[in-house]
Amino acid sequence: MGKKNKNSKKNKKSVIKTILSFIGKFLIWVFVTLLCLLLGLYVLLLYINKGPSPYFRDLFVASAMESSAGPIMAKLFYSDEEIKDIQKKNSVVETSEITDTSLIKINTMKDESGNPSLSSNTATDEDPDGDGIIIYDVHGPTYVGKMMVVLDPSRVKVGVCNGFVLDGGGMTLSAIVDKYDCVAGINGGKYEDEAGLGLGGMPQGIVISEGQLMMGDMNSTYGVYGFTNDNVLVVGNMTAATALNMGVRDAVTFGPALITNGVPANYSGVGSGLNPRTAIGQREDGAVLMLVIEGRKASSIGASTSDLINEMLNYGAINAANLDGGMSSSMVYDGDIIVSNSNIRGDRRIPTAFVVERRDN
Repeated sequence: MGKKNKNSKKNKKSVIKTILSFIGKFLIWVFVTLLCLLLGLYVLLLYINKGPSPYFRDLFVASAMESSAGPIMAKLFYSDEEIKDIQKKNSVVETSEITDTSLIKINTMKDESGNPSLSSNTATDEDPDGDGIIIYDVHGPTYVGKMMVVLDPSRVKVGVCNGFVLDGGGMTLSAIVDKYDCVAGINGGKYEDEAGLGLGGMPQGIVISEGQLMMGDMNSTYGVYGFTNDNVLVVGNMTAATALNMGVRDAVTFGPALITNGVPANYSGVGSGLNPRTAIGQREDGAVLMLVIEGRKASSIGASTSDLINEMLNYGAINAANLDGGMSSSMVYDGDIIVSNSNIRGDRRIPTAFVVERRDN
């Protein structure tokens, strides 16, 4: 019995020793693998930033500086002054133009009695099911995404979270769409997010929702991107007082303007980096264009603002503006998230969104 117990203890010690040895070797393998990956990544970034191609250098810096964590990588290779210089050489030129509302000729449909009605749901060649919303797949060399066309611009408005609070209070896009009992939506304007936590409770700039000024000072100038009481998309820099006097009913701030009065914005270099993007535009017939691009994925690296300009022009935009991007970029339709750039913590919480009202068939 004594020998059996001793042999049993030796066998247990041997098994434990084997397991510990395996764990040790596995941890060393993991460490070496991660080290090799990090070294490989550093060498790749070093080649991009110090190699023979200024294009890839500019693209990397512009992309990195538009994300919350990216600036750390850019600063590994460049000083703050060098980064500012690269950004200046690769940017969209701000315009002083403001939307000329007379250029938009809203295509008013007829109801059953033959009276003008923007809310009619008449099937057309463009909209076979007659729900007034058409969704197209879009793609480019570095991105995929979706373009939502809302034929009736009176259905589009700005939805907001339950309360503007700096350290919380933001809501996911789906939650804002549900709050307003809407059928679709995209993320909206800029907001405070210095720590990169995506709490999304405090917008920056102007917020006008259903005719009410909810954020912004009457005499301060903002980038205003939103709709008038006549359902025309306005893009441009103006005071809150000017916007309200123009009859702006729903608007947020981000930018820059991509297309103003049919004229695309000028841009230098690569225009901007490759990232998830959201933009809003309007055709001459009044139809609203909502574009969301996926990014930071193997299947879709992202788009530049120049890519947004080209997509908006392809779909006939007379006016268009860039909205908040990155992890906030998302699109909801009929209860589903059809474009998402959510992070590991889940869908991003935001303070504002452009939502699309339901229409009964």
